[in-house]
Amino acid sequence: MKPEIETAIRRAAEAIAAADSLAVTCHVNPDGDALGSALGFALAARAVGKKAVVSFPSPFVVPESYRFLDTSPLIPPDQFPMGSEMVVVFDVASPDRLGELAEPARSAETLIIVDHHVTNSGFGDITVIDPEASASAVLAYHLIRALDWPIDEASATALHLGIVTDTGRFQYSNTDGETLRVAADLVDIGAKPEIIGQSVYESTPFGYLQVSSAVLGRAVLEEDLGFVWSVVLDADVAAAGVRKDDLDSLIDDLRIAREAGAAALIKEVPGGFKVSLRSRGVADVGAIAAAGGGGGHHNASGFSTSAPLDEVVEMIRSHLRSG
Repeated sequence: MKPEIETAIRRAAEAIAAADSLAVTCHVNPDGDALGSALGFALAARAVGKKAVVSFPSPFVVPESYRFLDTSPLIPPDQFPMGSEMVVVFDVASPDRLGELAEPARSAETLIIVDHHVTNSGFGDITVIDPEASASAVLAYHLIRALDWPIDEASATALHLGIVTDTGRFQYSNTDGETLRVAADLVDIGAKPEIIGQSVYESTPFGYLQVSSAVLGRAVLEEDLGFVWSVVLDADVAAAGVRKDDLDSLIDDLRIAREAGAAALIKEVPGGFKVSLRSRGVADVGAIAAAGGGGGHHNASGFSTSAPLDEVVEMIRSHLRSG
């Protein structure tokens, strides 16, 4: 870890140690890293007697695959306090990703941002931003250690979820030795890899298979670009009787094609499409997502758009050609 990141963590820890109450949040439609970081940090804070609550923007629904977590700190977004003593934000690259919680975050006496997105230009009073960190959960772990707070099994499980999901089960190129050392410590504390693995990667409703069949059946290979893409239609979801958050892992079904240097899963949503992007390393899909108004990392990113499907696909193609 670079000295400037260590300094930022110490500064954040000093401010947090002096606070009596904490309001913690993360981005809309939280993934494992966002929710795991926020809950893991809040649970550790509660264990040392801090008042700590967690929320995230609407739609306020914890995905089924994450419901093994201790969610006792969670409160609905309409109960998130205005004018808090301190708000700590995890895994959020820009204020717009906070939805209706952006204003309560800005109203805090002190706003701390903990994130690992290269697109984060910095907002808040104190920032801990390390694009080299494999997950925000790794930074949350170091922040807790800097505070000298104990990490119990529930907190370790939440933090481990964040690391597992943002490293693709330790398969992505962002998995370094530090990531594995932190993960090992969390497992030693009591995090259960088998529970995380089964809940996140080996537990889907039967309807997932039906949607997968439709989506993979219409997958398109653009061999000259090394690009594989497909679309999830509302009709697919309705016919299978599943929720869209049941389908997040479909992008991984697309990206396993040997020819897929880059892959896109385009989900139909109200008002347009939500696009998930993956790369094997050559294509910078983070730059593509940023061009579409979203964000993420070099190898994994996403954005939402109101553009027609053909324009969405052409935008991705044009970036792949120029990249």
